[in-house]
Amino acid sequence: MESRHKEPSLILSLLPIFFLITLLASNVYIFSDDASYGPNQIALILSAAFAAVLSLKLKYRWEEILDAIVKSISSAMSAILILLMIGSLAGTWLISGVVPAMIYYGLEILNPTIFLFAAVIVSAVVSLATGSSWSTAATIGIALMGIGQALGINEGVIAGAIISGAYFGDKMSPLSDTTNLAPAMAGTDLFTHIRYMALTTGPSIIITLIIFLIWGFSIDGNAALGTVTEVQQAITSKFEINLFLFVVPAAVIVLIIKKMPALPALLIGTLLAGVIAIIFQPQIVMAVAESDVFSIKTGYTAVMKAMFTETNVATGNAMVDELLTASGMEGMLSTVWLIVCAMIFGGVVEGNGMLKKIAGTIIGFAHSTGSLIAATAGTCITFNLTASDQYIAIVVPGRMYSKEFEDRGLAPENLSRTLEDSGTVTSVLIPWNTCGAYQSTVLGVATLTYLPYCFFNIISPFMTILFGYANIKIKKIEKDD
Repeated sequence: MESRHKEPSLILSLLPIFFLITLLASNVYIFSDDASYGPNQIALILSAAFAAVLSLKLKYRWEEILDAIVKSISSAMSAILILLMIGSLAGTWLISGVVPAMIYYGLEILNPTIFLFAAVIVSAVVSLATGSSWSTAATIGIALMGIGQALGINEGVIAGAIISGAYFGDKMSPLSDTTNLAPAMAGTDLFTHIRYMALTTGPSIIITLIIFLIWGFSIDGNAALGTVTEVQQAITSKFEINLFLFVVPAAVIVLIIKKMPALPALLIGTLLAGVIAIIFQPQIVMAVAESDVFSIKTGYTAVMKAMFTETNVATGNAMVDELLTASGMEGMLSTVWLIVCAMIFGGVVEGNGMLKKIAGTIIGFAHSTGSLIAATAGTCITFNLTASDQYIAIVVPGRMYSKEFEDRGLAPENLSRTLEDSGTVTSVLIPWNTCGAYQSTVLGVATLTYLPYCFFNIISPFMTILFGYANIKIKKIEKDD
């Protein structure tokens, strides 16, 4: 049966990629920031259909194409389940006060005398808590821009500090969609990915902090105190903030350290936060349940709603209200949709040998582990430049190189780390990428103006390539794996 299949040429293999890039570029132009909420999914489906038609030319039957699609989607099911659970966790962590407490205490470290350094840390803490660099920029980021401009600091430098911190938090947060997407594409699990990614991310953020610390040491930031106080007062007006709330994330961290699988660990963290919400935040529970009476039914209703649908806590402060929003499982559906569509496209071009042909051509020039990692990073950046979407810059290279990493005896976390170190963080540096367009619009700073100061985003891909060539922490596949 194998012998009747024709091997695709490089030009034929590239046609579905070019078709996809054309549709994605059109979507960014027409739909702008909304491209990832439907148009890009359809682009992936249409590109998969185009690749399927070409597969018929290569003597593949429809049943074979369908089998490849099903196999591809099946490989991502674990990540999809975790992503849905994370939506629930975000909801209960909001109503329990865990996320507000992280933001509250994160603002405590906003030392006015070292504004830029503090801006990186605050943005990182908020992004870690929310799992979103976009919401961080749209909330705390806007406030920090105003504070920094009032201090007379260059707007590009301020935006660079905010974006550096926000993307560090986005990268390292288990609540982030890209942090879940990368290990799904590479074939590893969420927490292994995060632990392994910390090896390159740690040095990158440390270098970034040192640069901003030296840069802003002489800046007087007394003007920052007013805005910080307003945010903290808005949070405490609705939530009971205390250190006991950190029992919830601490418990999840302990479970992770004990190597409990991600799905049950996240479920325990979700349910524990629901209990904490009922104990410490009765007013929030009643508001979410839309009830005037606090009861077992009210608590159950509030926790269930936080888990499955969007939850908002109104404080009267528009910026804080934007922060105190969680989408529940429902809010993860567009990302799940994107993953499924990406896996359909990936299944077709992988099943008909096209992906193997493209990857093989590139890999032909990558003889060492370092050059393989560099090729992967370069491919991610290329897709950010051409496809204009960070998800595509993770999905397609992930499918392209996963087999080669495995064949060379390299553990999948090497690939997932490279995907994030180059795909996630460089998206914001490109003006026509959805991330670059969004951050530029929200912060009011042109992409090319803040680009030179996004030190974390610039350093990260070089750091992962350095680790590859220097053979630092390059994990091999063990026999029992």
